[in-house]
Amino acid sequence: MIKRFFYGPFLGGRAATGLLALRLLAGFGLIAHGFPKIQAPFSWMGADAPVPGFLQFLGAFSEFFGGLALIVGLLTPLAALGIMATMLFAAFGAHAKDPFIGGPPSKEPALSYFVIALTLFLTGPGTLSLDNFVFGNKRETVSPDNETVLAR
Repeated sequence: MIKRFFYGPFLGGRAATGLLALRLLAGFGLIAHGFPKIQAPFSWMGADAPVPGFLQFLGAFSEFFGGLALIVGLLTPLAALGIMATMLFAAFGAHAKDPFIGGPPSKEPALSYFVIALTLFLTGPGTLSLDNFVFGNKRETVSPDNETVLAR
């Protein structure tokens, strides 16, 4: 049941290529943002930060390793949930007083990553992913054009 909730039929065809491009763009961006944070995961916000070290660790972990997971398409729903939580905290916690656009700093990057993660959580990573190889039903995929289940 949990597998079915997180991994329904995987989108194939051109949709899979689009999802791969989205995963690669977001994944490499998240790694670039997360790499400096993962160097000091419990204190990357500085000694006077109001955010506890454990939450700083969760943010650094979800950005860096969530980005890696998106690139290869492994455990995509779990990675997307972590990224969504981190980006909501970034947008409305760390950047609460910043404008949506016009910075830096601004809420725009965090909310953009949130929407990408939400999209991947709702659609899945597509057939061009390790999730499909490991968890996918080898007999079915979804055609994005007419939403019918096709045999593979």
